[in-house]
Amino acid sequence: MAKKTVNAEKTEVKSAVKVEAKSPAKQVVKNTAETISKKKQPEKKEVKKIEKVVPHKIVKEEKVPAKVSKKSSFEVKAKKTEKVNKTEHFSLFSELDIYLFKQGKHFKLHEKLGAHVTENKNIKGTYFAVWAPNAAHVSVIGDFNNWNPEINRMDPRLDGSGIWEIFLPSVGHKDLYKYMIRNAQTGEVLEKFDPFARFNELPPKRASIVWDINYTWKDKSWQNRPNTGNLNQPFSVYEVHLGSWKKKSGNEEDYYSYRELASELVPYVKELGFTHIEFMPLTEHPYSGSWGYQTTGFFAPTSRHGEPEDFMFLIDAFHEAGIGVIMDWVPSHFPEDTYALANYDGTRLYEHQDPRKGFHPDWKSLIFNYGRYEVRSFLISSAMFWAEHYHIDALRVDAVASMLYLDYSRKEGEWEPNHYGGNENLESISFLKELNETLYTNFPAIQVIAEESTSWPMVSRPVYLGGLGFGMKWMMGWMNDTLQYFKTDPLYREHHQNDITFSIYYAFTENFMLPLSHDEVVHGKGSLIDKMPGDQWQKFANLRAMYSYMFTHPGTKLLFMGCEFGQYGEWNYKQSLDWFLLDYEPHKGMKALIKDLNVLYKNETALFEYQFDQKGFEWIDLNDHRNSSVSYIRRGRSEGDFLVVVCNFTPIPREKYRIGVPAMGDYELILNSDDKKYWGSELKIESSYSAIEAEQHGRDFSIALTLPPLSVIVLKPVKKTKKAVSTKKSLK
Repeated sequence: MAKKTVNAEKTEVKSAVKVEAKSPAKQVVKNTAETISKKKQPEKKEVKKIEKVVPHKIVKEEKVPAKVSKKSSFEVKAKKTEKVNKTEHFSLFSELDIYLFKQGKHFKLHEKLGAHVTENKNIKGTYFAVWAPNAAHVSVIGDFNNWNPEINRMDPRLDGSGIWEIFLPSVGHKDLYKYMIRNAQTGEVLEKFDPFARFNELPPKRASIVWDINYTWKDKSWQNRPNTGNLNQPFSVYEVHLGSWKKKSGNEEDYYSYRELASELVPYVKELGFTHIEFMPLTEHPYSGSWGYQTTGFFAPTSRHGEPEDFMFLIDAFHEAGIGVIMDWVPSHFPEDTYALANYDGTRLYEHQDPRKGFHPDWKSLIFNYGRYEVRSFLISSAMFWAEHYHIDALRVDAVASMLYLDYSRKEGEWEPNHYGGNENLESISFLKELNETLYTNFPAIQVIAEESTSWPMVSRPVYLGGLGFGMKWMMGWMNDTLQYFKTDPLYREHHQNDITFSIYYAFTENFMLPLSHDEVVHGKGSLIDKMPGDQWQKFANLRAMYSYMFTHPGTKLLFMGCEFGQYGEWNYKQSLDWFLLDYEPHKGMKALIKDLNVLYKNETALFEYQFDQKGFEWIDLNDHRNSSVSYIRRGRSEGDFLVVVCNFTPIPREKYRIGVPAMGDYELILNSDDKKYWGSELKIESSYSAIEAEQHGRDFSIALTLPPLSVIVLKPVKKTKKAVSTKKSLK
């Protein structure tokens, strides 16, 4: 993830909050809060006795003036609330729930905390529960009580859990609400959203919404679909920022809805042939410029595109099309917005109390306290929630490197070593291991992918072997070296051969995904096509060669939206992709190549059966730096299942270019990135080749090829081949 902050828009956010505070409802809250803080004595008036609830018993209290003039709709609702105060205490928590919560082992907290439409003694209503251990008073405020914190005060549980709860009849689906929290030590009054809300108002509005999800899934066997989660299957990902993939107009906030995207985006991804789509964070977030990476609603899809059921409909549509769904999930940090998690009950509840561990200097955001049991339960419950309730096939965990190191992006003196004296964040490491173990135990077919940019060992190895337990890890080294190589003018590439070959030395130390993500095309970095050297034809030829090299390199694949057709402009979250470019041949050709690369990847077992294993790769020649060429073999499990890949990274065609091959026989050309249909050079080359007994590159058999300029070609044996004799024997 790039360094995304909300500082640039603080003025905008503050102004939005100020505007909201001027509403009549907010004025009631403000006046009430002032009354509480000043602790004024009530005037002597005639009073009548009413009943007030404390946990498990009813007491009498004199407070309300006896004279009430006209009954308003507000008073009718208040009367309904008074009715529940006469019922016995109601809770969704059992003793076991509380025990697991305190131990940090409750991974379905979303079923207990938050707002739940339910029944109490045959009375329909909503049960509210919130964790605020340092509060003196907590109230539910909403449109159902005119945002008055005196009407629906919550009851604290008496078990030391810090949980407050209340059941309110007459409150139900789509009602707006917040929590009014008064800190026990300072008396500070805070107006907060619900951390467990299933849905929230469209930003910049801040209220949570009671939401009783009602959706019937079509993909009931989603976790049992063929190849789901299998590391030995094709896994190619189309990364999407949903708000800017396509817009209805030039208006930044004129978004397509989830349901509209089901008819637009799903067939497009299916046409391209990707096996998965990855959504940049769709958890609710206050600032669009964070691209979703400054999450506040860890249990709520963003309201920018519709309601929760609409998002489920979109996921269902992808599954029906045979496409898996990956969602970016951000447990590494959260924004400082005062209405959300920050300083939740007047204390640093979710964030670490020590700024050296609780504040991120790059993103000006807060870091979770991974050592606090209740916070661990909150985060793991969030991950479980998206898998269970939204049928997410995989989670990509953002900014893992920032979680692993105490000194990440910190200068000397700005961090504190762990108790062993090292820079490893032991609490975070423990959390990540437990997160992965929990997810894979409950959802064996899920994938959890780490965006981790350092050399931390065994990120994608099981916890029982000493690893962090992720299924895959982004191969950031490959991405950096590859882009650096292709940025270089072909005239000088002979001096940079190591950039294109080095990745194989560590390619099998992890289960790597090759990412060409949004981070490589953001403001200031330029688009992928713009990074390529040369004139227009050379730019497109270079990019086609790079994509072909990527799809034949070991590892799974990820490509950001717009890159599939060679968009010229940098990605801008405020505007749609430049779809008009597909009216032009170079861009049509690029899209056609991506489609064919996905077909090749999915059809050829040699490209995926051993994509994380050294058995699946052999160099033919990595040392031809003078011609800026490399050649290699990809192998599958079956005897004789292999492909030969030859890359020419210069604009000069190579005739009679001889390479060693594993076996005698005929080979057919199954991919040529310079093909005319991709807007290639139209250089005519043979469609089949016959190997002869002529030693080359330490092999007994070889073929002579014509290599097109700036191209990658892939050959496949077409008939039963004679097994190669040993090189040693042939040399005698």
